Amino acid sequence: MTRTSAPPETGPAGPEDATSPAPGLTHGLKQRHLSMIALGGVIGAGLFVGSGAGIAAAGPSIVLAYALSGALVMLVMRMLGEMSAARPASGSFSVHAERAIGPWAGFTAGWMFWMLLCVGVAAEAIGAASIMTGWFPGTPDWLWVALFMVLFCATNLSAVGNFGEFEFWFAALKVTAIAAFLVIAVLAILGVLPGTAAPGLSHLTGDGGFLPNGPDGMITGLLASVFAYGGLETVTIAAAESRNPVRGVANAVRTAMWRIALFYVGSMAVIVTLVPWNRAEVAEEGPYVAVLDALGIPGAAQVMNVVILAALLSAMNANIYGSSRMAHSLVERGDGPALLGRLSRGGVPRPAVVASSAFGFLAVLLSYWWPDTVFTWLLNMVGAAVLVVWAFIAVAQLRTRRLLEREAPDRLVVRMWAFPYLTWVALAAMAAVLVLMLREPDTRLQLYFTGGLAVALSVFGLWRQRRGTRVGVRG
Repeated sequence: MTRTSAPPETGPAGPEDATSPAPGLTHGLKQRHLSMIALGGVIGAGLFVGSGAGIAAAGPSIVLAYALSGALVMLVMRMLGEMSAARPASGSFSVHAERAIGPWAGFTAGWMFWMLLCVGVAAEAIGAASIMTGWFPGTPDWLWVALFMVLFCATNLSAVGNFGEFEFWFAALKVTAIAAFLVIAVLAILGVLPGTAAPGLSHLTGDGGFLPNGPDGMITGLLASVFAYGGLETVTIAAAESRNPVRGVANAVRTAMWRIALFYVGSMAVIVTLVPWNRAEVAEEGPYVAVLDALGIPGAAQVMNVVILAALLSAMNANIYGSSRMAHSLVERGDGPALLGRLSRGGVPRPAVVASSAFGFLAVLLSYWWPDTVFTWLLNMVGAAVLVVWAFIAVAQLRTRRLLEREAPDRLVVRMWAFPYLTWVALAAMAAVLVLMLREPDTRLQLYFTGGLAVALSVFGLWRQRRGTRVGVRG
């Protein structure tokens, strides 16, 4: 089905108003759900799973790497929060890009993010399965992948409140675990934890110094840390289905700074202070397990495996939710097949949930055929998509802010700091990260794949925009 598209919304008002969710969706998420999603969303699988490789490459300078990438993420979230608080929408930055830049930009940003989340669902399912096979030797990976996919697909096919409850308890577990870890670690650093002595600065200045592998090592750690923050954008998608979208987005964005500083930068700081960065266990077993083992905490490995499993399952749940809502929003704007726009009586886009879960179900077969290579392959597919999304957010914010100041200044509940200077700083930082990715063979491959995908989507989106036809639910 085709239809002639209406001119994109460029003013502060639009089809998804600031006081209501996307048409047909419900206000099923409570404020406590949104608050915990925002709090737990910053504690992703990347922090527990990927930080060990970053420490092995950067040494103690991983603290600086996470601080720099965290500063960039805070700027991006502030920009996104400004637009989302003014005009909450289930399509989040895709809607903002469409209104501010053009339909092609919303199309590209939306489908790029959808693919990113769908690949993430599959990768996280396989990561969770590897933990389960460690606990239950002899069971196949594909069995656990299938079980997790069925569970979270079913959860997201029911009322949105079920998604909120799952995420609430997953996030509560992650927050409790990381908070307990930080308390224990600080006590050990101070030398007041029984059976431990204060390490001082020995691990920060010894073992090769703060930059043991030079600037190249820190750059590798920086690239690893940038992608560890991916997924924070989902809270602005979820806000559109909460009872008070504006307040929910505003609170999430305003607390982003201390959450990133505490959970990410704080964790890295205490880890490299307490254990040598080049200890084999940091990369092999994970930095959190290495610290707890060094402190003599019994059962540390199994405790952290439970937390990592919760982080992976939480990310799966959130990614299925976020990708299905993004797909539904795209269809509502004429940017996808009509089937994906259908809603259940409870306001759930069930076809979009199934479609968004489909790649995860495909991972069941992939993990059966190539159990030792599929996880790495899927991660390479994700590539640098998050940087493309962030770039669209920054450009959209530059244009949207001017419109809001002129036409609806009362909607600027959240304001970007030092506008427009810090927005331009963020764009320059994204460009710098892309240049750094070209220096490394692995990240270069990811960049080529993602760049090709972004160009293809943009060209197709521009072609559709110029033709004046868009495929969607309304005709």
